Amino acid sequence: MSSKQLKGSAKDKSLSPEEQQAKIDDVRKLIGPIADKLPVLCSDVSISRYLRARNWSSKKASKMLKETLKWRLQYKPEKIRWEDVAHEAETGKIYRAKYCDKLGRPVLVMRPGFMNTNSTSGQIKYLVYCMENALMNLNQGQEQMVWLVDFQGWSMGSVSVKVTRETAHILQDHYPERLGLGILYNPPKIFESFWTIVKPFLEPKTYKKVKFVYSDDLKSQKVMEEIFDLDKLDTAFGGRNTAGFDYQAYAQQMKEDDIRKSNFLDSSCSSSPPPSILSESHQLESPGLDHDSSTSDEGGLSSSEEATPRNMECIDEKIQELSLRQKDVQVDEAAVAAKQVH
Repeated sequence: MSSKQLKGSAKDKSLSPEEQQAKIDDVRKLIGPIADKLPVLCSDVSISRYLRARNWSSKKASKMLKETLKWRLQYKPEKIRWEDVAHEAETGKIYRAKYCDKLGRPVLVMRPGFMNTNSTSGQIKYLVYCMENALMNLNQGQEQMVWLVDFQGWSMGSVSVKVTRETAHILQDHYPERLGLGILYNPPKIFESFWTIVKPFLEPKTYKKVKFVYSDDLKSQKVMEEIFDLDKLDTAFGGRNTAGFDYQAYAQQMKEDDIRKSNFLDSSCSSSPPPSILSESHQLESPGLDHDSSTSDEGGLSSSEEATPRNMECIDEKIQELSLRQKDVQVDEAAVAAKQVH
């Protein structure tokens, strides 16, 4: 890891660059021989992300990284193609915007109110596909992306506890430190209650990256101006770009990206790989990979210890309560409206 990158993250837990490098070396030792076989996944930059996600605990970070190695080997996210998820994308519930923020970070637009399927596995596969695509399109020197969440059409009825839980697991455990900024655009009041419930189960560094933005609030709009070029930003988010989501154009873009991905994975001598994790998964298929070493729990702690089953059951119950509360409010509003008519 370069001294510049170490200095850039030196504020983490007040560790000096030398101390950070020592932690990285510790993780590599805990990972074992597999680290030498997977130089990209086990690079200083990659290990540093896992350490930051686990507050610089070498044991916890090594456990987390091992679980990711196992997951990528089994799930094979780099092999998902547009044809596998095209039906999930029809409404534009998740898509990579054509623009970046002012720091050059790719933007994933998420519209939970536009859900069009009930398949948990299909929705998760599409999420993973979009994450991989965004990472493949990272600019040089960038590690993170922006999530722009549009709440148009969202209600508590849009919430699938199972999908929410699996989404949190995938993003937190297998894509650590990839979120640079999360913008919640026009969340309804009921979501604020939901957020209050979920927030205690998130790492402080995670929820501090989240900003609530409202179209009728001048201060909020100023935040959007600071983050995005308004000429490129969609009008749905206060920008001046009227293009919006075009499924056919997006499909063509994704197919072209898939070809670029396949060409890279098929090439064994690419001198300038894209700034992504494509080569990381490709390496997992290397002959002689010791699968046992990638799943060992020796000296490690659960990578999901912040989201225990008991905690998740509590969240489930609270979400159900909120959903019932929202239905009661809707019934009351309908009753009031009926009285006004008569």
